[in-house]
Amino acid sequence: MKIDGVHYRSIWRDAGGEVRIIDQRWLPHELRIVALRTLQDFARAISEMWVRGAPLIGATAAWGVALRMQEDPSDQALADARARLLATRPTAINLRWALDRMHAALAPLPAARRAEAAAAEAAAICDEDVEINRRIGEHGLALLREAAARKGGGRVNVLTHCNAGWIATVDWGTATSPIYQAVEAGMDVHVFVDETRPRNQGAQLTAWELAGHGVSHELVVDNAGGHLMQRGEVDLVIVGTDRVTARGDVCNKIGTYLKALAARANGVPFHVALPSPTIDWTATDGLSEIPIEERDPREVTHVQGLDPEGRIVQVRICPEATGARNPAFDVTPAELVSGLITERGLCAATPEAMRALFPDLAGG
Repeated sequence: MKIDGVHYRSIWRDAGGEVRIIDQRWLPHELRIVALRTLQDFARAISEMWVRGAPLIGATAAWGVALRMQEDPSDQALADARARLLATRPTAINLRWALDRMHAALAPLPAARRAEAAAAEAAAICDEDVEINRRIGEHGLALLREAAARKGGGRVNVLTHCNAGWIATVDWGTATSPIYQAVEAGMDVHVFVDETRPRNQGAQLTAWELAGHGVSHELVVDNAGGHLMQRGEVDLVIVGTDRVTARGDVCNKIGTYLKALAARANGVPFHVALPSPTIDWTATDGLSEIPIEERDPREVTHVQGLDPEGRIVQVRICPEATGARNPAFDVTPAELVSGLITERGLCAATPEAMRALFPDLAGG
């Protein structure tokens, strides 16, 4: 996608061979591009959310392994890099998927061939992610056209939660890809952007993306979604996901479950944009089998923004003595999901439908 008319990916290797990212901690107030030069840089970028979004986390980890293979292509270095990066964040399944794929590609090779092969594999993971998300947008576009047809034309209103945009993937995004493709097809689309406390990914990232791409949108507080649905102002909800079980339970940013409940109560379609690497075929029960990351309470007790002098600062929003809980994700049971939007098409959030669409991945 574009920033001020210039095409960017969220992670790339420059002409000098360095891996660069957009450091998302400073958006939307400042665009900072940084180079990741050590394995520790890659691990910090993931754990401290310089990058975030399940597909981008996986791509970043892949490039971290590639960098380590340039430094030391030994078996021990490969195993250590995998272990170090796997420990950064527990919920997004794409992290494990990318690291397993890198290990499978590199382990059989002699050490002398690993550096080149690792860079090629990491680049392939990134390119494939772009194509996956483009296809998700093509299939999701049909849902927006159906929504327009149901209301006899006019503006289609979409509610999002968190950021599942191009900055959370390598390009296009998952939940935003249908929106971008609808706008490019000339449809009248308006997006209600959930702020997504406590990290405010909706306010800081989704709104920044949509503004940059010229998509009509409004920022709403997290608790406004149900109200908008009650009043008939939302035609469909599209969210992303960090992990989906083999039976269709969806783990996504905290607050997604409440949106699904409100959507069900008000007859609003609730769809999940799902790249196939985000499916955890080993898990069936989302509530008991998906680890929910608990992050620093400071993310809840403080907010970041611009002060009157234009400086990026953090301020406390609660009493000094008040503690906080910060679960980063919740699980939406499959029965609340209207359907999944994948690179292979649309399907129900059921084991049978998912296996039929991905027989090669699900084992038949």
